[in-house]
Amino acid sequence: MSEGVKTAEEKAAEARRGPGARAGQRHGPMMGAGVPAEKSQDFVPSAKRLLGLLRPERLPLYAVLALAVASVGLSAIGPKILRRATDHIFAGVVGARFPAGSDKAQLVEALRARGDDTLADLVGGMPYLVPGQGIDFGAVGDVLLLVLAIYVVASLLSWAQGWLLTGAVNRTIFGLRRDVEDKLNRLPLPYFDGQPRGELLSRVTNDIDNVAQSLQQTLSQLLTSLLTVVAMIAMMLYISPMLALIALFTIPVSMAVTAVIGKRSQKHFVQQWKSTGELNSVVEESFTGHELVKVFGRQDEVRASFRAKNDDLYAAGFGAQFVSGIIMPTMMFIGNLNYVIIAVVGGLRVAGGSMTLGDVQAFIQYSRQFTQPLTQVASMANLMQSGVASAERVFEVLDAPEQRPDAVGAAVLDDPRGRVEFEDVSFSYDPANPLIEHLDLVVEPGQTVAIVGPTGAGKTTLVNLVMRFYELDAGRITLDGVDITALTRHNLRSEIGMVLQDTWLFGGTIRDNIAYGRPGASEEEVLAAARATYVDRFVHSLPDGYDTVLDAEGGNISAGEKQLLTIARAFLSDPALLILDEATSSVDTRTELLVQQAMSALRQDRTSFVIAHRLSTIRDADVILVMRDGAIVEQGSHAELLARDGAYAELYAAQFSGAAVVVDA
Repeated sequence: MSEGVKTAEEKAAEARRGPGARAGQRHGPMMGAGVPAEKSQDFVPSAKRLLGLLRPERLPLYAVLALAVASVGLSAIGPKILRRATDHIFAGVVGARFPAGSDKAQLVEALRARGDDTLADLVGGMPYLVPGQGIDFGAVGDVLLLVLAIYVVASLLSWAQGWLLTGAVNRTIFGLRRDVEDKLNRLPLPYFDGQPRGELLSRVTNDIDNVAQSLQQTLSQLLTSLLTVVAMIAMMLYISPMLALIALFTIPVSMAVTAVIGKRSQKHFVQQWKSTGELNSVVEESFTGHELVKVFGRQDEVRASFRAKNDDLYAAGFGAQFVSGIIMPTMMFIGNLNYVIIAVVGGLRVAGGSMTLGDVQAFIQYSRQFTQPLTQVASMANLMQSGVASAERVFEVLDAPEQRPDAVGAAVLDDPRGRVEFEDVSFSYDPANPLIEHLDLVVEPGQTVAIVGPTGAGKTTLVNLVMRFYELDAGRITLDGVDITALTRHNLRSEIGMVLQDTWLFGGTIRDNIAYGRPGASEEEVLAAARATYVDRFVHSLPDGYDTVLDAEGGNISAGEKQLLTIARAFLSDPALLILDEATSSVDTRTELLVQQAMSALRQDRTSFVIAHRLSTIRDADVILVMRDGAIVEQGSHAELLARDGAYAELYAAQFSGAAVVVDA
């Protein structure tokens, strides 16, 4: 058979894995993972949506704005008042050079009379000069104390502003995490089939943390910086409109520089966080499958995959930080150039008597405080770009199509009997590759239905449809005559117990893992379930018994013991329907016999679906379904199917004839 031709079973197996697997988005533990690059949203719409999350915090933000205005306003008038101290000091130094006994007007006339017009203009522009009098330290002290009090109050207001803003941002991020968690619970199973776990975890952890950091650092600084710019412009216009025009020249230059550099850095930040998610996927998958990595000797490939993704992250991170980092030194150069021009022009105006030295000193201080927030805003561009890039990735999760909502006024089954009927059911993971077509099946209450067939035949898909993990393409499935789509998913699944081939345990005690099957179960009920499923046999050999703490992977007990725990969990749930998907595949032969006895008791008066490859475990089933390519090709009891000498007989002979049998695809 040529490489490009697939058998029907291979196509069915590919369809069962879903479109995400075919697209190469799911990888084994030795392969790198990551979603294909997608075009990011525009910065402005994403930033608006991010800020829209703060809408419920309007009142605290209004208070933050009021406190910021008050704090910046007080800080703005500080240099204006402080200039008086400069003028007092300068007037004292200059006044001490002249003889006492005359007033300032007489001194100016005398200076002009001897032709010293420049000095006369300088003395005339000094409001506090008294000929023959030195520095008035009392007046200087009063000014300094007043300015100190103003700055202390401004600092307290700024502290209160930061406290309120921190609370508002953290409540917003708390709500965002809650929304993402709720969204994950509403997403259909196919969404997770097409998402590498590390990539998804990176979105709901790293990216949300980055959004929180960006909001916390940029909102406060951005608000304060913008208000400071406005206040500084107002004070500079008040002191000297001409010098203010020189200072304002930096605004359009700064905006142009920031826009040009910011536009270039955005794509790097988007790629940086995308590469972070891809790197997390490689780490998560290689760690989860570290035993396979070592068994197959694929460490070099894992390291190569990690290095490749790490190199991508390095390149994206370096590009993002370097390009955005150019903003800060560029803005500092523009600010220093502005400072030199103001100092030269201001000095000429002081010499001409049109400004006092205190005014120039205050104006220079305002100009520095004016360019500083512009520089801060520019330096925050990289943080804002990074935060918005992370927000886009989180919004992609929030915008993902959700599973079909439960029906309005959904029916409730309080005590289901367990009659399951498939009526003309059709389903496919990919419309181009049909899997199950026009399937009809009736399972009576209390029956045990075994499902067998080759890999990819649709066995697990069949029970997943009963659980409503996927929506049908056509037909319907009923439980006690009620369409399962008319029930809430919670009501439907609460009546079903499921034991999978792949065990799942959480970090906690053995007792907690069993009790997960039915919250609120008593201690005696938990112990009874453990005894019935032979968990009690190995628990007493553990140091802490039922209080033994398992890690998230259950690595401190064997695979068979983990399987027994999941069976005990299902036993405790006391379901109306029981689904066993290769539930005894990980236990030894002796334990399997014991578990089979427990399962026989558990299946009493319950409808059971048993998926099995070992046909010896399902010989006592009421009905055996043989599936191939999504269709039921045979059904009947074990004896009936053997007598028919069809597909089931072939499978049975392949297992028990003692030699390998080649089965045609």
